[in-house]
Amino acid sequence: MPTYDYQCPQCGPFDALRRMAERDVPADCPRCERPSARAWLAAPRLADMPAERRLALATNERAQHEPKESARYRHPAGCGCCAGPKRSGEAATAPRSFAGKRPWMISH
Repeated sequence: MPTYDYQCPQCGPFDALRRMAERDVPADCPRCERPSARAWLAAPRLADMPAERRLALATNERAQHEPKESARYRHPAGCGCCAGPKRSGEAATAPRSFAGKRPWMISH
């Protein structure tokens, strides 16, 4: 249902949420309850926008006061573009050899 503007001769302008079929019927003033004619103070506020666009505008309105920092979201964790070259699967050192004649003895 849209919101329409009305002009009370005694109290001034007010708006009312009404069905489209009742748009031209005078509305009662909320203060003095006098029938008041419709006034063209603003265009009727309809929700005739596509749902996707309405959702996008609502999201943008919420994000207006708390914008995300783009530097934090530039690369996802583990993306690999900023890491060094890929390591090969080969072992870098030779197998460990024991220094003494008795390998089962562990020194302290």
